[in-house]
Amino acid sequence: MAEQDQRITIMDKKITKEYTNGELTVVWQPHKCIHSGICVKTLPEVYKPNEKPWINAENASTQELKDQIRKCPSGALSYYMNDGEDNESESMETVVEVMKNGPLMVYGTLKVTDTSGKTEIKNKTTAFCRCGASGNKPYCDGSHKKSDFQG
Repeated sequence: MAEQDQRITIMDKKITKEYTNGELTVVWQPHKCIHSGICVKTLPEVYKPNEKPWINAENASTQELKDQIRKCPSGALSYYMNDGEDNESESMETVVEVMKNGPLMVYGTLKVTDTSGKTEIKNKTTAFCRCGASGNKPYCDGSHKKSDFQG
């Protein structure tokens, strides 16, 4: 079993944690997480929310980790290759998926402009609120679960 490497960086009071399997490093930004549970359901041997550390990257192959991380709806999980190789060399077309009783998922690179005119680039996966209850509009924060959103 590879030794768990965990580094914590505090920037602007936002915590970033890193976990490695030696080849790939999983980056977790808890402030972005909407607790969809996709990570736990996809790789329960890696993601164990009731344990510390809760991510055990050595329990899956590098490809399994990449595939799962690309499914993270909030972008809270990302990765980089420890050898410095380009992490996302393949281009990704934009795909939109409506989640039952949940957010509108958009996969691809987006340029989002808010009502004040501020622009933000979102990469890979973005979850947009459909229920109207999010405290982080236009993005989903998981409030649809509390409001029992149906749609």
